[in-house]
Amino acid sequence: MVRAARTSDVRAIRALVAPQAERRVLLNKEAVAYYESVSDFVVAEIDGAVVGCGALHVLWEDLGEVRTLVVDESALGSGVGSAVLRRLMERARELGLSRLFCLTFETEFFRRHGFEAIEGQAVDPEVYAELLRSYDEGVAEFLDLERVKPNTLGNTRMLRKL
Repeated sequence: MVRAARTSDVRAIRALVAPQAERRVLLNKEAVAYYESVSDFVVAEIDGAVVGCGALHVLWEDLGEVRTLVVDESALGSGVGSAVLRRLMERARELGLSRLFCLTFETEFFRRHGFEAIEGQAVDPEVYAELLRSYDEGVAEFLDLERVKPNTLGNTRMLRKL
């Protein structure tokens, strides 16, 4: 079952992220950051236990980002990641988004779901100038700014049209 995350899920979300953060696959965040963005998250449960999560963060009127998509090792290969991503894509469509961005090492997973690697900018110059005003590090990653390069080495920027 995939459902909207609740504040009571934040500890489980952090526990899912922790091993990936230790391996520098995902960025480690403070608990407060998860509580502030809990409405962006969905979680997947099996027998009442949270075994996967992912977030949808709106970047612009037509553009969102899939963030923090992670599945517990015990549930890898069972379709949990795909179910989470499908729910995030549904939420994106409900919000009126037409494109989704992700920054990932899991390129094959995202390719299977219609994402393609991108080079350069995926927005026009006017939108780029507006996005530069954002304090969000994910926006900086989307824009491929030099100041976030140390955190994104080896990641692939991917985009999907909805």
